[in-house]
Amino acid sequence: MGVNALLHNYDTLLLDLDGVVYLGAHPIPAAPESLTEAARLGTRLAYCTNNASRTPAAIAEHLTALGVPATPEDVVTAAQAAARLILERVGPGAPVLVVGAMGLRSAVRELGLRPVTTALDRPAAVVEGFAPDLSYSLIREGALAVRQGALFVASNSDTTMPTGRGEVPGNGSLTQVIAHATGVAPIVAGKPERPMHRESILRTGSLRPLVVGDRLDTDIEGATNASVDSLLVLTGVAQPLDILTAAPHHRPTYIGADLSVLHHPYPDVTAHGDTWTCRTWTATWSESGLSLNGHGDPVDALRAAAAATWHAAGDGRADPATLKPALDVILA
Repeated sequence: MGVNALLHNYDTLLLDLDGVVYLGAHPIPAAPESLTEAARLGTRLAYCTNNASRTPAAIAEHLTALGVPATPEDVVTAAQAAARLILERVGPGAPVLVVGAMGLRSAVRELGLRPVTTALDRPAAVVEGFAPDLSYSLIREGALAVRQGALFVASNSDTTMPTGRGEVPGNGSLTQVIAHATGVAPIVAGKPERPMHRESILRTGSLRPLVVGDRLDTDIEGATNASVDSLLVLTGVAQPLDILTAAPHHRPTYIGADLSVLHHPYPDVTAHGDTWTCRTWTATWSESGLSLNGHGDPVDALRAAAAATWHAAGDGRADPATLKPALDVILA
């Protein structure tokens, strides 16, 4: 590890799972060894996932099997954030209709709420979370309860989720069934909303967290909403064009190829007029668009290109057409 390694600036890593630590049944390259070393050095690891289908114990068991250090106490789920949000709104002991899997039911029960499965129980709230076998009957009961006036909470709003076969519909897509049928939009607990970050801080006691993720619209936006630093790794959903065209609230503090970036000094990205430099790469913005010159690590090229593009775009977003020549260099 470098003397001024990026990891040294933070006491806790708030880590996304899918696309950061693992992809389906397989670990992301460099993730197990990077996280094992981080834990050895005393950094707190918190695995923060919008997937509400599994319990923390099941997730920790999966991580351990992949060689990643984890206990159930290290796992923070959107299900837990949703349950706490509901508890604070309706009070302990209230009936909650759970439209989701065991992870969501367990989180609701853990905080002293009473899971139910039918609108006939007059639930005070409906909580919906991803389940691979979500049934029409549960969705129907959820819609009926929301129509009766129950509080409607969604664990998260991810429209897609990464798998080994590509991106598939996520919980945000499933939630729209009840929302469309009732005309009621859910309160969202998971990333990028603040309840998830609050749950993570409550469970870890972190004072200097670093959010680590692969999605701009959940992980990085969540960090922005919480006013904390973020690291985007290129092992999941976000691609170079997404990064270069990111709006201000989707721009990460750091960009890395994978989690091994944590154990090295992060390179400076410096400006000289309209030219931005990262190690051996320079990115210059002009009326004709972005130009990129240099050699070496393409991630350094992306860092320089992102800094130049974001500076030129200000509070807006860059036109993809102006980025193509530079993007071709990064992807070469």
